[in-house]
Amino acid sequence: MESTGTSTASESGAAPDLDLDLVTVPTRQGLEAVDIIRRAASQAGGVGPVLHDGSGDTLGFLVPPGTADAWDLPGSACTQTNGRGMRFGDAASPTAGAADVTGWLLPPEAVGPVTDPDVLRAALGEAARLIEAADNCR
Repeated sequence: MESTGTSTASESGAAPDLDLDLVTVPTRQGLEAVDIIRRAASQAGGVGPVLHDGSGDTLGFLVPPGTADAWDLPGSACTQTNGRGMRFGDAASPTAGAADVTGWLLPPEAVGPVTDPDVLRAALGEAARLIEAADNCR
């Protein structure tokens, strides 16, 4: 699937409504995937905005619309938003002591476009293999 190059922040800094999909994964696998994508600087687009939930259980990667139609990676889920509730100003930055607040791990203004789904799929697969290998060494 090709990256659409969808911008995640308007030039004026306003928080636009966006028709994006959201891939959610367990936090440990998601953090590994973020590191993998960032280390592979040659991969188109790099990592886009990433949300974390307040409980610390999951990370959510913003991906182009339509990704959910073909997403089938075990251990993850991809949700179509159809623009419902996906405004970048909605996700609050976490504050001290607010354990139930969803916020940005990588905010849109810091990373730019959404994550390419093919790059994310490869990174999540590699992350799962690394985690399995590490767990088997114990």
